[in-house]
Amino acid sequence: MDFLAAGDWQQAHEIVQEHESTLAAWLHGIVHTLEGDLDNAQYWYRRAQRPFGGAGVVQTEITEARAAVARHEG
Repeated sequence: MDFLAAGDWQQAHEIVQEHESTLAAWLHGIVHTLEGDLDNAQYWYRRAQRPFGGAGVVQTEITEARAAVARHEG
């Protein structure tokens, strides 16, 4: 989550691609949104069963994802 928040999509991508959950798919979609690869981001959002809001809402997505990860870990 810290890599995503910092915009370090390359480092975040290395971590998230090792996981297959819907949460990981969502994070993977965020990674590709940050990268600017919106077609690939949309694919991962579909896998995560989440609506794709585009690059304009990526910071909101990161905030929501951080909360989801915290719930998942708690």
